[in-house]
Amino acid sequence: MSAYLLILVALLSRVVVLPHVAWLNFTAVGGSLLYFGARRPLRQAIIPVALMAATDYYLTVYAYSYPFHITAYLVTWAWYAGVVLFGHYLLAKQVSAMRVGSAILAAPTSFFLITNFAAWVGSPLYPQTFAGLGMSYVAGFPFYRNDLISTALVAGLAFGLPALTRQFTAHNQVAGA
Repeated sequence: MSAYLLILVALLSRVVVLPHVAWLNFTAVGGSLLYFGARRPLRQAIIPVALMAATDYYLTVYAYSYPFHITAYLVTWAWYAGVVLFGHYLLAKQVSAMRVGSAILAAPTSFFLITNFAAWVGSPLYPQTFAGLGMSYVAGFPFYRNDLISTALVAGLAFGLPALTRQFTAHNQVAGA
């Protein structure tokens, strides 16, 4: 149930925290997708991906009043699915600080690398040169920084609070015995 609640928090962090652009990608998306993948069976992976895709549609059409082109989102939607799978394969059976830290670093970094490359390839904003690719990555740094911070906060709390609670409970049981 907590994985579904965290997906709801991610959706609300995207829709309610408007204007979304002002936060420069400070959302609970990456951390919630990692956590969902780690805590829910793979057959349920389509649920958070579909909800995030629906949120992309809503934000594009209703919040920003832009035309919606599905091809502009395919890379992002594949990334959503990839993060759920990554969370499942890295964190479902064994959770450690090293594994969570690696996932926290990998999720926003992969999003940054993939989506900025896609923006360079598919957009006339950047020249199709190595310098143009560099420009697309430089333009994405503020978004990357905030995505990394928000993923660390969300995933750190989602995985860390239960671990701290277990440790605190075990410590109190030993002290009280």
